Amino acid sequence: MKNIKISIIGLGYVGLPIAVAFAKKVKVIGFDISESKISLYKSGVDPTKEVGNDVIKKTNVIFTSNEEDLKSANFHIVAVPTPVKSDNTPDLTPIKSASKTLARNLSKGSIVVFESTVYPGVTEDICVPILEQESGLKYGVDFKVGYSPERINPGDKNHRLENIVKVVSGMDEESLNIIADVYSLVVEAGVYRAESIKVAEAAKVIENSQRDINIAFMNELSIIFNKMNIDTKAVLDAASSKWNFLKFSPGLVGGHCIGVDPYYLTYKAQELGYHSQIILAGRRINDGMGKYVAEVLLKKLIQEDISIKYAKVGILGFTFKENCPDTRNTKVIDIINELRDYGINPLIVDSQADKEEAFHEYGIEFSEEKDLKEMDAIIVAVAHDEFCNFDITKFDLYYKNNSARNILLDIKSIYDKKMFAETKYNYWRL
Repeated sequence: MKNIKISIIGLGYVGLPIAVAFAKKVKVIGFDISESKISLYKSGVDPTKEVGNDVIKKTNVIFTSNEEDLKSANFHIVAVPTPVKSDNTPDLTPIKSASKTLARNLSKGSIVVFESTVYPGVTEDICVPILEQESGLKYGVDFKVGYSPERINPGDKNHRLENIVKVVSGMDEESLNIIADVYSLVVEAGVYRAESIKVAEAAKVIENSQRDINIAFMNELSIIFNKMNIDTKAVLDAASSKWNFLKFSPGLVGGHCIGVDPYYLTYKAQELGYHSQIILAGRRINDGMGKYVAEVLLKKLIQEDISIKYAKVGILGFTFKENCPDTRNTKVIDIINELRDYGINPLIVDSQADKEEAFHEYGIEFSEEKDLKEMDAIIVAVAHDEFCNFDITKFDLYYKNNSARNILLDIKSIYDKKMFAETKYNYWRL
């Protein structure tokens, strides 16, 4: 391990923590094609908020956007995003591009490990040929390849790279042993050796697919119980008293993992002639929840005799999950787009969100909290810590002083519904 030098290709929410962790043990090159991002890291700023500015300032990672710097490394980790296209088919452009960049600077004797979420076969059938063609080196002779699915949970300060068991795989026994030893340098929870690269790829893609399906079930229950005028959270709290009840909650399912990974699996299945039933059914439900929430709000406005055309609506939270700046594939945008179709242009407040990313991806410009005045309705869409501490006194500041009740939609079931009993609130939660 003394002579190992690691490169991390892709310094986002996954790649950055990996680079910082390894830099405590060995020499690390952190590469990203974004010069602005590299500039921030070099100046000690962490836009991902995954490790923090203080850590970035002290880390030994050599940050660079010069691909030729990759030539000095002999162990490469590719951690670029793998999104889906508008038709929900896999977009392998980032991982193909990263493979080409790495291949141009690949040295003999190197090991390449992919961490990006893919369907089984991408590493060996798509990435390896690119590495061979662009580098002129021979797979299995001049370089070896492995796959180790990322399990980092953005915004989660408890489940980190160091304390989550790391699945590792290699093209052969020798590469598997080296890859396992390298990751063991930083993963205190230990490594799990998958029997093949395809097994490791499949394990990753089903982890999030399983979670997606379970949340879809909760979302469907929420829709049903809402029609029955039964509080879903109360039902789940009661059911959770049984030892083997799986405690999931309804909500918006976005992000670059749970909202994307199932489509990678079903795409490959369809290529092989099998059309998914359960997985895609879950995706359809979860993809429709933004529209469902918007429709609930419209019904609430009608109940309170508030003109839909002139309704003033505020949305608290835009990121795909709480306490995280990441807005990629956020499902809050689905609520916004549906409301806009009815002529409602909501004010959106989110101090946590990456403002540049939100504008670039969605054309969204955020409002300040002080702008939330004379509102007819508020949707609390993301459970940021700052929102969780709100009480009625806080909410009262946002609304109009009229005869209608204050409409409040609590998407994440943050608040105790008893707090709104016998008050001037029309409160609803998933």
